[in-house]
Amino acid sequence: MSPTDEQQAATPPDAEVPPEPEAPDELALAGEFAEATRDQWRDLVAAVLRKAGREELPDPVEDALRVPVATGVSVAPLYTAEDAGDLPELVGVPGAPPFVRGARAGAAGATVAGGADPDVPGGWDVRQRHADPDVAATREAVLADLENGVSSLWLVLGEGAVPVDSLADVLADVYLDLAPVTVQGGPAAAEAFLALVEGRTDLAPGGSLGLDPLGVQATSGQEQDLAGLADLARRAQAHPGLRTVVVDGTVFADAGASAVEELGCALAAGVAYLRALTDGGLSVDEAFGQLDFRFSASADQFTTIAALRAARRLWDRVAEASGAAPEARAQRQHAVTSSVMTTRHDPWVNMLRTTVACFAAGVGGADVVTVQPFDAALGLPDAFARRIARNTQTLLVEEGHLARVLDPAGGSWYVESLTEDLAQAAWAWFTEIERAGGLAAALTSGLVGERIAAAWADRNERLAHRTDAITGVSEFPNPTELLPKRRPAADVLPPGPGGLPRVRAAAEFEELRDRAEAVEPRPAVHLATLGSVARHTARATFAANLFQAGGLLTPSGDGAAGFAAASTPVVCLCGSDKDYAESAAGLVAELRAAGATSVWIAGRPELGVDGVDGYVYAGCDALAALRAVHEQLGIAEMAISANGDQEDRA
Repeated sequence: MSPTDEQQAATPPDAEVPPEPEAPDELALAGEFAEATRDQWRDLVAAVLRKAGREELPDPVEDALRVPVATGVSVAPLYTAEDAGDLPELVGVPGAPPFVRGARAGAAGATVAGGADPDVPGGWDVRQRHADPDVAATREAVLADLENGVSSLWLVLGEGAVPVDSLADVLADVYLDLAPVTVQGGPAAAEAFLALVEGRTDLAPGGSLGLDPLGVQATSGQEQDLAGLADLARRAQAHPGLRTVVVDGTVFADAGASAVEELGCALAAGVAYLRALTDGGLSVDEAFGQLDFRFSASADQFTTIAALRAARRLWDRVAEASGAAPEARAQRQHAVTSSVMTTRHDPWVNMLRTTVACFAAGVGGADVVTVQPFDAALGLPDAFARRIARNTQTLLVEEGHLARVLDPAGGSWYVESLTEDLAQAAWAWFTEIERAGGLAAALTSGLVGERIAAAWADRNERLAHRTDAITGVSEFPNPTELLPKRRPAADVLPPGPGGLPRVRAAAEFEELRDRAEAVEPRPAVHLATLGSVARHTARATFAANLFQAGGLLTPSGDGAAGFAAASTPVVCLCGSDKDYAESAAGLVAELRAAGATSVWIAGRPELGVDGVDGYVYAGCDALAALRAVHEQLGIAEMAISANGDQEDRA
């Protein structure tokens, strides 16, 4: 019996039955409140900023809260429908030009076992990279990956990596009709793979010969010849689904490029390859079918999502202008978790970074994703690291169901606006490269190198001031950690004279830390606390965090207590502004008399404490402060001496 029937049975016949409540046609969220306007929000933001000490504010006030994410592109604190305008309607639908919402309209394949819905996407291609010169170890690792969730392979061939003449041995037990293979290593690698598969017509689609001569030029500084691409492409066409060229945007990202430079350079490289292929006799549609694009995916998830969406839109515009058929215009994307964001210290945090980056790549619509192992910056990954890398993707697809929705970020005012901003900025950079004669000429002239160096300088400034924090390195370091040991990985294509560098966000902090950790006993900065625990804890914790990022120990004591036992001539005062005003000057004099040669203070320079050598505070140039303390302690000289002693003992 339903509740309504029960109520009727319990109601006396002559009782008055209350009328059924009427449901409104529309239910407005927060409908009882007056509609908030953007101007009201701005007034509240301005009030908070003024209370925080900001006297001069920009117009509009939200510009004070903008965060830069790429060259010429920043993110606002609030997005509304007016910011996105008509963009959500203009980006189309998944699987159709301009492909902003993805290159696929549905599942990439037939109904899976068990009767799953074929219209539900089954995920992306999980690709693992292998570059171990030990052929037996690589062969074993390849099979372990394929048996445990990896669906395609990326093999780096050449000196220091997998030997070219051992390619057949590495792939001896791989079913090439099931697992696509992409090789990297120039014409020699391409020839080796073509020789291996000659006569076969059953290769799994999605592989590539991995040729990227402009990427080689960008790294080596040596001009490359594109004339032979068309001949190799015709040979690749004998194997349906096998492509010839990988436009590798990670070359530019690894040199410090922001998403704008990476997208613009990749677009320029793609256009150069199209010209080379069509000049060599391929049709426009055939040329487009021979290109893959590889992009970096970082832990800045929304920038990664928007960049992948923008890249597809940009490539569709090139294809449209080239006269390519709509079905040939979709960009095939391979996203690789960023090398720039990986750290050597506290490498386990890289698992979190790559998880966020993989999430962003999946949401952004990448066709292929490679998660770099967490220990990649330390050397060749071990089996555990590779397992975590592939299981990161499996978890997001199988347990997180991330691939069951196409373009889940589509329609977001924020994402659509950011996609548009990145596309416009990248197109402007691309056209600048084209006006300079194309990517090869722009690399030779230094235009690309100068632009990327400027982008990295901006980013490096934020890293130095810890505005862009690196967890486990510039923030919250673990001074007692023991790093895992890994076999060294060779640099297959080291940067050459005139080539682009390779950078990592954590490199400068890690260099300072390595120097300090090479010295025994470990150099230290004594934290002299003032006042009660409640008054000095916040600044003492901040100072310890900062100095430990440079590899320094941070013993502490109340006032001058413990200074002698710390065996260091560098001190940092930690207390409240009131404590500084009352007793800092006297404590500085006491510490100087006890042997302190440098005294810092945890606080802003406006405190104006007499006798202090420097200040550390939120937003200060942490790298500059650490370098100054290292110099005061003579760490560089001690590290050189320590390394010399180790070499002598060896």
